[in-house]
Amino acid sequence: MTVFLMGMGVAHSATPTVQGAGSAAEQACEAQAAAKKLAGAAKTSFIGKCVKTAPAADGASAKATQCEKAAADKKLAGAAKNSFIQKCVKTDAAADKASQCEKAAADKKLAGAAKNSFIQKCVKTA
Repeated sequence: MTVFLMGMGVAHSATPTVQGAGSAAEQACEAQAAAKKLAGAAKTSFIGKCVKTAPAADGASAKATQCEKAAADKKLAGAAKNSFIQKCVKTDAAADKASQCEKAAADKKLAGAAKNSFIQKCVKTA
């Protein structure tokens, strides 16, 4: 019974990979798994988690790639690399949202306190 359930868990975790075949996020996750020399259930689990946590937008995927390169340039590895990449992507996503909100405020020709209030609310709703 236990073997059967474990088998189901592996098959279930493979589902996101099959459904998202060809996506930029999946390709990046496949490359990461290959770099880590993962195989079998470990690879399937890693790719499943990676795809779920990967940014959905292609621009965000491009940023993740830039963050990966920056981590490589800093010669980071393991947990330090993963932490750096997560912070890098999150920081950029927040900066992108703030810049989008600033642009929206400029389009509305807001200034001063009204502009600041609009931007704060805009960023919070992201």
